[in-house]
Amino acid sequence: MAETSHSKGLLAEFKAKSYLRSKGYKILEKRFKTQMGEIDIIALDGKTLVFIEVKSRKTKEAAAEAIDRKNQKRVRNAAELYLQRHPEYNEHEMRFDALILAPGVLPEHIPDAF
Repeated sequence: MAETSHSKGLLAEFKAKSYLRSKGYKILEKRFKTQMGEIDIIALDGKTLVFIEVKSRKTKEAAAEAIDRKNQKRVRNAAELYLQRHPEYNEHEMRFDALILAPGVLPEHIPDAF
């Protein structure tokens, strides 16, 4: 049975959450969906609120290229909505990270990716 894009995405997000937890991140939300876009993972890194885009492709290069300007804009717009719904985080430092996954290689975490 072939893996669907959805199941591959869920597996990538599971790997990403496990990786981030091992680095001390506290996961607040996963797959935060809005009409403006979606954020794969929202976490705290100490007192910094981090919006994390997870991409999994056949190669790390292909995964990194998939985080284009359009994708970044959707994540930023969704982050604004998240902050409106969660004003308790408005005073936190904030950043946008990328987590790149590909078969056979370690995850690549890119803090402040965009």
